[in-house]
Amino acid sequence: MRAVLPLDDPAADLATVGGKGASLARMAGAGLPVPGGFHVTTEAYRAFVAGFHDEILRAAAEDPARIPPLFAAHDVPGELAEEIRRAHAALGDDVPVAVRSSATAEDLPGMSFAGQQDTYLNIRGDALLDAVRRCWASLWNPRAIAYRDRNGVPHDDVALAVVVQTLVDADAAGIMFTADPVTGARDETVINASWGLGEAVVGGQVTPDTITVSAGRVTASRTGDKAVMTVRTDGGTEERAVPDELRGAPVLDDAQALELAALGTRVQDLYGTPMDVEWTRRAGTFAIVQARPITGLKPRLEEWNDSLKGDYLWTGGNLGEAIPDVMTPLTWSFVRRFIEEAMSASTLPGFDLVGNIGGRFYMNLSIVHSIAAAMGMKSRLGVIEQVFGRMPPGLEVPLVPVSRWRLIRAAVPMAIRLRRRVARHLRHMPGFLAGSPRRCEELRARVAATGPGAELAELWEREIGPHLVTSSQMLEAAGRQGGATLVYTRDRLRRMMGETDAEAMLTGVNTDGELASMGPVMGLSRLARGEITREEFARRYGHRGPHEFEVSIPRPGEDPSWIDAQLAGLRDMRADTEALLERQGKAREQAWARFARRYPGKEARMRDRVRRWNAVVRDRETARSENIRAFWVLRAFAVRAGS
Repeated sequence: MRAVLPLDDPAADLATVGGKGASLARMAGAGLPVPGGFHVTTEAYRAFVAGFHDEILRAAAEDPARIPPLFAAHDVPGELAEEIRRAHAALGDDVPVAVRSSATAEDLPGMSFAGQQDTYLNIRGDALLDAVRRCWASLWNPRAIAYRDRNGVPHDDVALAVVVQTLVDADAAGIMFTADPVTGARDETVINASWGLGEAVVGGQVTPDTITVSAGRVTASRTGDKAVMTVRTDGGTEERAVPDELRGAPVLDDAQALELAALGTRVQDLYGTPMDVEWTRRAGTFAIVQARPITGLKPRLEEWNDSLKGDYLWTGGNLGEAIPDVMTPLTWSFVRRFIEEAMSASTLPGFDLVGNIGGRFYMNLSIVHSIAAAMGMKSRLGVIEQVFGRMPPGLEVPLVPVSRWRLIRAAVPMAIRLRRRVARHLRHMPGFLAGSPRRCEELRARVAATGPGAELAELWEREIGPHLVTSSQMLEAAGRQGGATLVYTRDRLRRMMGETDAEAMLTGVNTDGELASMGPVMGLSRLARGEITREEFARRYGHRGPHEFEVSIPRPGEDPSWIDAQLAGLRDMRADTEALLERQGKAREQAWARFARRYPGKEARMRDRVRRWNAVVRDRETARSENIRAFWVLRAFAVRAGS
């Protein structure tokens, strides 16, 4: 058992010396000015508590007040005690030390545990062993137990090391943040400084000076009212009043602040992240006594650029055209949820199917091409081109760096799950499509009527969020019904008749019922003829428009001026639209006549196939329309949350 280690020992890692000890060892090894000392390891702690560890755990669950007497009743074993005394003697002749707790669940990402265990200052002689034992016991104080419970850290997994360091008899001390902890600015260092030892600052008993350093100069300075300071005494430490001449005097001048900030930069460079640094000063010389990553720091503000994630082919075709705006962050969060449910078949663990590049929506085609290549289906990628546009000749799509077998293992179960998922959702789709308009209208009314924020949040969790998920799942099911035979109808017609005739034959999607995407245009015509009221138009078609995904922009149904502008332009458009539809109808019938002459006996079967293809298209467009209606509910939610 290695019970004691030198402070800068390379073996001093988190498991052996805890978070605080590992941090100090790392800085000491890098040559930073860290006071000398040694570690009493977690192995020493485990050996000490081995005989009564189960009693500790029971007391932690029932009555933590029983724990300190358990530790007090056991002496530090003789061999371990002697090892600690020898390490202390190596620091000098009865050198006063700081005895500091260092837990294995300490200074972790997102959890600092700062101040949860105890520290003892100005310890000398025989008091050292008792201070070590009290540090061990502080692993189980009520504050530390509660903090671990809140953060889900199991009690039986933790252990405590102790750091023993030469006590710097500081004339000044404080805390330094190498990024502004309030604003998140990474180009600013914020220094808190007060007189005496650092405990008054760390414990919040004093309002310290605050100095901000940026770009090699002091950019802001505020002198605090430093009423008390922690000082050494023969028996330990105590709080004393700051002398009147120092109480309002600055602790650091500009040169000292810049020197300290430079030390902070070295610490940050060592860890590669903004740091919270405890420092002391004695006779003009600075020392670092602790450093941990800053928790809760606001993220760095950057432009979104998911193309930096790897060498992939991103496309803004189709989906990017459906979402043409630079998205607000809230819209982007809704869109990602929509994609998770509406395109579940194209996901690949570890890779993002969709991305945000400069605030715009893109899809990662490398994932689709990689799965197709692994499954031996590259010849069928023409279907992808139908949706997302043709590739430039000679373009080699970069594939994801994953083995073929891993892709197959991911794709086959995914395909099976998709078939079951689609079949399950298709059973509920007619009822969903029939009830969705009324349901969305009801949800928007309930959003408007909510009172406190908690009520709105509950409505989101219980009804609005689930409705978004369901509407997205229905869109996926509508587009996937019929399987591959329907998906390849267009390809087959193109091979048989050429692209022009194939497209003409497929324009019959509006012959057996109105296509949902045509709804707003047809609705405006009916409104202009007086067949429906403005209120009915807004209710039936008011969710559709050129910015229908972006929740920061009003829907046409909310904006009377939009309806007026469209009606004003409709006079010029109506004749052209009707003429276009008439021309398309003639072209369709002429193309079908050519098909019948070229393939006698196949017309009826192909017409049936195209009718089924058209039904899928109509269902998909209707499901998409209802999904957009759900986004109107999301807009109502966002506006109400803002108010």
